[in-house]
Amino acid sequence: MRKRTSFQLGLGLICGVFFAAGCHQGDQPRPAMGPVQVSVVTLHAQSVTLTRELPGRTRAYRIAEVRPQVSGIVKRRDFTEGSLVRAGQQLYQLDDAVYRANYESAKAALEKAEATRDVDRLTAQRAVKLRAVDAVSEQEKEDAEATVRKDVADVASAQAALDRARLDLGYARIPAPITGRVGRSSVTAGALVTANQSDPLATVQQLDPMYVDVNQSSLEWLRLQRELAAGKMKAGAKDAPVHILLADGSAYPHRGRLQFADVTVDPTTGSFLLRVIVPNPDGVLRPGMYVQAVVEEGVAPNAVLAPQRGITRDPKGNATALVVGADNKVELRNVQVSRAIGDSWLVESGLAPGDRVIVEGVQKVRPGAAVEPVEATQPTQPATGAAPSAPPASK
Repeated sequence: MRKRTSFQLGLGLICGVFFAAGCHQGDQPRPAMGPVQVSVVTLHAQSVTLTRELPGRTRAYRIAEVRPQVSGIVKRRDFTEGSLVRAGQQLYQLDDAVYRANYESAKAALEKAEATRDVDRLTAQRAVKLRAVDAVSEQEKEDAEATVRKDVADVASAQAALDRARLDLGYARIPAPITGRVGRSSVTAGALVTANQSDPLATVQQLDPMYVDVNQSSLEWLRLQRELAAGKMKAGAKDAPVHILLADGSAYPHRGRLQFADVTVDPTTGSFLLRVIVPNPDGVLRPGMYVQAVVEEGVAPNAVLAPQRGITRDPKGNATALVVGADNKVELRNVQVSRAIGDSWLVESGLAPGDRVIVEGVQKVRPGAAVEPVEATQPTQPATGAAPSAPPASK
């Protein structure tokens, strides 16, 4: 009994010692945590060429509808549909038997008129000599001279008739008016065609170069003019290249140039036409294709670009950024951005050159917390920036 009581007392003493030691260790203060390390990007002012993507459609550089200028039966078609034809190349041949006969008749009429003129001219010359010796009267001499003048007019009329017959004979051969791709033929051999008919026999389109017609909103144009007047933007070069994006998003290899801007605004859409001319040596572009034209708007000389990963949205959709201040404490900034440029936003307000925007570790810090900033590796920013179809909400 005594042994059991001694054992219990000893066990209680040991437990008490360990409990006291544990309580003493738990009362010791924990080591203080240091500032959280975050990655930042220091903003700088830079010159950025601002562009805008505008939807457009391709159009042929020149379009010529082939129509007959004389009536007749199509004798043959001398081209392959869809092929490249040269200006002056024969496309159709009409039956020209009637026009050839008219030409020969007009040619003979001219020869007859010329022969009559020559005979009457000799008669008039003799009448002048005879009048000098009073062998004929003055009336006879004048009649002979008048006959010659009439013969000259007859020759001119016959010459005009011959020229017209020659034209009609030539019109029986229908050539290509321009160099380009010819479409399908609306007639076959044996069809009757009439002069200046409304339906074309075929259409030839010149596809190199090509036009790209795009529409720009008049509201965007007014905004651009205000920015230029305020000095926020400088006008771009008049001969700046225009980049074309195809319907599948790929870049067209050849650059275009802005040819002209229409002066009239479409009242139904509130936009006006911009026409771009683009080389098309490989025939990639076809009339009617949907494309995007990246048109230069101007140059922002002191633009501030903020990395997109450093800009977040609050529940109301407002753009915000966490910035490391001079005392290495986090500040919350309300930011206004206008367009995406590469992987950055173009900042309108809220950030300035020299600000250090947190791009990594945003979830670890709160406004007012002390941090240890480390400069992040920032990829090279593009020299141009295209505006999205709808600017992001930033107010």
